[in-house]
Amino acid sequence: MTDALELDALWEDFHRVVNMTSQELAAWLRMRDADEATEPLPEQAGTPTGRHVLTILQKRRTDLTEDDLSVMRKVVDTVTGQADLENEPEPETTAEDTRRRHRLMTLGHDPLKG
Repeated sequence: MTDALELDALWEDFHRVVNMTSQELAAWLRMRDADEATEPLPEQAGTPTGRHVLTILQKRRTDLTEDDLSVMRKVVDTVTGQADLENEPEPETTAEDTRRRHRLMTLGHDPLKG
């Protein structure tokens, strides 16, 4: 179980690294999984972790489950490990930068967002 101070810190860290709104993330997950002929149902779009992040964004802190906290920790660790939040990439990007950006966006972090 997580105590109140840990929960507060995790909540702040999560919302610092997840800089996309729930609407932006939902749209990204749908667009990412769409192809020329089909678009997935909204509740089936994206990765399981991306969908879980979207669910967490729509919750109040008091409604979080242990699964939510686990996903929040994973997202914070992944995003901070892959992104230098203090020094985001310059506007000129390479294909690897684009793939990296798309991976992070699936978790709710857009490196190009200020």
